[in-house]
Amino acid sequence: QVYVVFSEELKCWCRALVESVRCQADGYQLGCFLVDYAKYCSVPSENIRVLAGAFAKIPDRAKKCRLHCTKPLTLHIDYCENTAKIGPAKRWDTAAIHHFRKLLE
Repeated sequence: QVYVVFSEELKCWCRALVESVRCQADGYQLGCFLVDYAKYCSVPSENIRVLAGAFAKIPDRAKKCRLHCTKPLTLHIDYCENTAKIGPAKRWDTAAIHHFRKLLE
């Protein structure tokens, strides 16, 4: 279900999907995906509202997606043997993300 949350970063109300809820000393913190900005943010529970009427029927501008069967790779350097090999990584490194964004532009 899509809700409306106030994003401190964007300084406006945005449509969002709630992905997680964390209990903190001062209340609940919601992990949200902003469907019109393709951003993730954390929002206090007092900054969430139910989306009303016709606004709920407007299609999302952003969709979460992945590259099919594409896994992150990184360069593994062995200083002892003086070799470098490309191998699997747990996450995409910053250079790969930057290169992919340039390709998209």
